[in-house]
Amino acid sequence: MVRYYSTRDPHKKLVSFEEALLKGLAPDGGLYIPDRIPHIAPEAWLGARSIAEVGVAVLGEWLKEDIPVPDLETIVHDALNFPCPLVKLSDDLYVLELFHGPTLSFKDFGARTMARLMQYFLRQRGERRIILVATSGDTGSAVADGFAGQENIEVVLLYPKGKVSEVQERQLITQRPGVRSFAVEGTFDDCQRMVKEAFVDPELAHLPLSSANSINIGRLLPQALYYLWAAAQLHRHTQNTGVNFCVPSGNLGNLMAGILAALMGQPVHRFIAAHNDNHFFPDFLQGKAEAYQFHPTIATLSNAMDVGSPSNFERLYTLLGPEKLRAWVWGTTVSNEATLERMKKTYEATGYMACPHTAVGLEAQARYRQQTADPTPLISLACAHPAKFPDVVLKALGQEPPREPALQALYSRPTSVLTIGPTLQALKKFLHEL
Repeated sequence: MVRYYSTRDPHKKLVSFEEALLKGLAPDGGLYIPDRIPHIAPEAWLGARSIAEVGVAVLGEWLKEDIPVPDLETIVHDALNFPCPLVKLSDDLYVLELFHGPTLSFKDFGARTMARLMQYFLRQRGERRIILVATSGDTGSAVADGFAGQENIEVVLLYPKGKVSEVQERQLITQRPGVRSFAVEGTFDDCQRMVKEAFVDPELAHLPLSSANSINIGRLLPQALYYLWAAAQLHRHTQNTGVNFCVPSGNLGNLMAGILAALMGQPVHRFIAAHNDNHFFPDFLQGKAEAYQFHPTIATLSNAMDVGSPSNFERLYTLLGPEKLRAWVWGTTVSNEATLERMKKTYEATGYMACPHTAVGLEAQARYRQQTADPTPLISLACAHPAKFPDVVLKALGQEPPREPALQALYSRPTSVLTIGPTLQALKKFLHEL
């Protein structure tokens, strides 16, 4: 049975998945990590016909004493009911398109699955939760969509005012049942700090708070599934099982999910952490920065990755330690100019239209190949649909991406948002109302 403990607890007091999921953050402010990683037999994912099949097999090993298999099958098939195709760009380079869910972002995988897992346990308990979410762009809309209308759950979204794309903001502020949106006059790091402070504030201890950021282990386990599903698709094409993954990175939740998939038994030779100008983690990997020597957030074109203080660094550092982390993960920093140039090069060479986040990954993998001559097949994650960033695509390619009906429909729906200052005190009165 897998149990979980806080990254800050030297005594490793264990809690169930249910408790870790519903609490989100440990009482000491740490993040929950598993006390062991189940080994998943290759046939569980290599032979799967869909990512939902992978989900039932893999999550079944993690949660077999928490949720009966028939209930888990219902949850997973309802959550992961959209495609996740592997697209070949060249003989040894593929992109995994993670943007075919309802909000056109990879965050849909974790948010939709987590919402249904949380609802399952809350219904059994007869309890409710207030989900606090800080978002740098895509997490909030995925959580809002995934959790909206779920019984016993209300969502409070915090996003940095003026620092998300116009389309992303529309997704965040569109009215949904049980969802409230707040534009914070600050950065994503301010939003994330406010969420963490709320969890440990004695004056809010009576509120049933939980999280849906990648600080919650319930977000990461579903995200690990698409790494395994990607390898299954690659195996069909090439018979290879070994692979490198390039991960556009900000808060490091996506990379943490990939590490979990590898620790379950998927053969991953190297992870490439692709960052924009928010460079703490690449600096750490290259020995230029010590652990937790974070930087202020820098605004970039790949705004969902604008994170100066990545929360999941604490998980990665605790689980792997600095030596293994630096040996397994290669990182680089990609400027706005390099991002635009990679979008243009990719489109001209292959006809593939990448969003700026995906382009950061494509640039990073090109640098990795050039510096290491590693011949291992490489899968780069395509994190968001280019239609969410029409201005950036226009700047890079001289043309806007095709319009997406799901995004166009947002503009006929009512919106609701309140602007608040970047302090917990500013948020408190609204939380007390809930």
